[in-house]
Amino acid sequence: MLKSKEIQQYVRRKLKINWSPEIIAGRLKKEMPSQSISPEAIYQFIYHQNTPDRENLISQLCRAHRKRRIKGKGRKVRKTKIPNRISIDARPKSVDQRKQFGHWEGDTLISRKSKSALHSIVERMTRILRLTKLERKTAVETNKAISRALKKLPAKAKRTLTMDNGTENARHEELTATLGIKCYFAHPYAAWQRGSNEQINGLIRRYLPKGTDFSKIDKDQIKKIEKLINNRPRKCLGFKTPLEVARSFVALQS
Repeated sequence: MLKSKEIQQYVRRKLKINWSPEIIAGRLKKEMPSQSISPEAIYQFIYHQNTPDRENLISQLCRAHRKRRIKGKGRKVRKTKIPNRISIDARPKSVDQRKQFGHWEGDTLISRKSKSALHSIVERMTRILRLTKLERKTAVETNKAISRALKKLPAKAKRTLTMDNGTENARHEELTATLGIKCYFAHPYAAWQRGSNEQINGLIRRYLPKGTDFSKIDKDQIKKIEKLINNRPRKCLGFKTPLEVARSFVALQS
């Protein structure tokens, strides 16, 4: 159990706004220097049988498993077809180091409830998110979404874009022509090659779980979700927010 009511209250407040135990523990040190707690202690508090609101706290976790689980293995690789597709293997190795702003990862979130979809694009170094609604999951709509997200940025902020092999990315050459961004494709079923994007998609799903009818989601809701995620402290950023870090490289609206 957590050692003080003050910390318990802090943990509960942050869980309500979808912070993970790791982020809560890291941010606590900044906001309450005299206090400290480990992510493991928070998980133990959440799952402890004597925690009165245990079920509610579990539901606020990213995965919301009733029991703590070990991650499983991914799917087997299969071939795919994208015109003039450039493999991630050809992407500059320096991109892996996350030391340069302007390298992005993109993906589409779909819903079985509607033909509408969401498109997320995440910058690898800062984890800044741009989230857009697609009326249809098409290559034309996807290109429009990416263009809206990146067109106002300077050239140095649009270096590379790594995507999956969905048909909505088939017109990637047009993005290179209009934005100057170089497009690369991850291996099929290798979601870890777009790890930043996949992780943030998981955060988006906490606000818009599977089964959500995206046709009923308006722009204000999307912007609110984008803002919440961009103002969420990250361990990989020293518990700064993506917005705080990104603003030191380029002017961005919150």
